[in-house]
Amino acid sequence: MKINSVDLTISAVRQSQYPDDKKPEFLLVGRSNVGKSSFINCIIERRQAARVSSKPGKTQTLNFYNINEAFYLVDVPGYGYASVSKEMQAKFGKMIEEYIENRDNLERVYMLVDFRIKPTQDDLLMYNFLKYYNLPVTIVATKVDKVSRNDRDKQIKLVRDELNIREEDKLVLFSIKTKLGKSEVQKEIESIVYKK
Repeated sequence: MKINSVDLTISAVRQSQYPDDKKPEFLLVGRSNVGKSSFINCIIERRQAARVSSKPGKTQTLNFYNINEAFYLVDVPGYGYASVSKEMQAKFGKMIEEYIENRDNLERVYMLVDFRIKPTQDDLLMYNFLKYYNLPVTIVATKVDKVSRNDRDKQIKLVRDELNIREEDKLVLFSIKTKLGKSEVQKEIESIVYKK
């Protein structure tokens, strides 16, 4: 997929602010500090389109990135970060739920998990939440380069078992450093957007 243009069109907190042009949308969810901003920058081949922060919990709105005037990547606040207040976490949850319930043009969710560790209870809750709405999900296991090749099969099994990943959902191993998984995600998006 050739990336010709990237534009952060809208940062929304409610439905009335979402884009209304009906382009296909791809939602990105994951724990704070799982590497969502780095994932976005890698996929859209821009260094700093999404701001990478050393401080988790930075994203506080739904950010709609218009890619090639053809589709949106939608980045939402990360979950599971302790220093964000309970009230703010509840607000984020409502924001995400409102989006999911009202977007007919949401094509697929990319759920990022840290490949180095066992999926958290928050990860399991998020996956089950997405499946409650019958959404197609691709699990993206980030930071794969930090796990030795000998341990990868064991980690794949751990992620699959802990999340109880359904047959129809894919697991993609991903690394910002080596670009593993980048073309796989790009091709999947391309096949949906351009119906190839």
